[in-house]
Amino acid sequence: MRTKTVLPAVAMTAVSMVLTLAVVLLWLGTAVPWPVALVVGLGIDGGWLATLAYERRLAAQGDHSAVVTGVGWGFGLIATGVLVAHALTADGSTGAWLAVAWLPVAAKALWLVHGLWEQTALTAGALDAIQGIRQEARDEAAVARARLRSQAATEETRLAAVTTSGARVARVQASTAKTLSKAWATLESTRAGTDTGRALTSVTAPVTPGVTPPWELPVWGPTEPVPALEGAQLTDAALDALVEEIRTSETPALSYREMAARFRAAGHAASEVRLRAAWKRVA
Repeated sequence: MRTKTVLPAVAMTAVSMVLTLAVVLLWLGTAVPWPVALVVGLGIDGGWLATLAYERRLAAQGDHSAVVTGVGWGFGLIATGVLVAHALTADGSTGAWLAVAWLPVAAKALWLVHGLWEQTALTAGALDAIQGIRQEARDEAAVARARLRSQAATEETRLAAVTTSGARVARVQASTAKTLSKAWATLESTRAGTDTGRALTSVTAPVTPGVTPPWELPVWGPTEPVPALEGAQLTDAALDALVEEIRTSETPALSYREMAARFRAAGHAASEVRLRAAWKRVA
């Protein structure tokens, strides 16, 4: 994976250095001796290459120098400027030389991309772990979506069943109520009729002479008679004696709550006000 970014940067660097040296020799060789032009070209390429090597060394150590980076970009811009100047002064081939004038800057940019790749590169084990985590997250999300869809479908089915059953029950209740109301109206009209009362009296008079049987409408719904209260109310003296007997049945004497609980458990009846008043009198 590392070669995918370093090989293009190395190739672009070599091409730009050769091109820069060739342009310097061709351009300055006509004005100065060719050894001087060669020194100038090698100086530009050497400075560019030296700063690049130092940047790579710092990157391998995990360091960075803004000064070195600035110097390297400066040499790259000088090389680009030389190529542009040569293209502008060339006769008949200005476009061709301008087309390759960007190579030094492009090589510097490729080394920048390679440095960024190195800063974010991960090992194969880490990449496999990340892939496994992402796959697990996708699986859990898919399972959660399927569960939610299933629950939604189940709830929709349940609500539909409940609604249908409720509507059926409501229809039955309405029909029953309508039938009962008709029967109740019939009973009421029959009871209110004068001929019905005379007929009932004539039928029951031989059995119970002089008595007209009462005929009441039936009660709609169950009823339970309320039992009458049994037992006479205790007098204050009897209540005091009973409270004192329960209170002193144990040593030490019982508290009010314990006495009241035993009083009612024994089947005695008295209001809370009378029972507390009796407690105060005897205690």
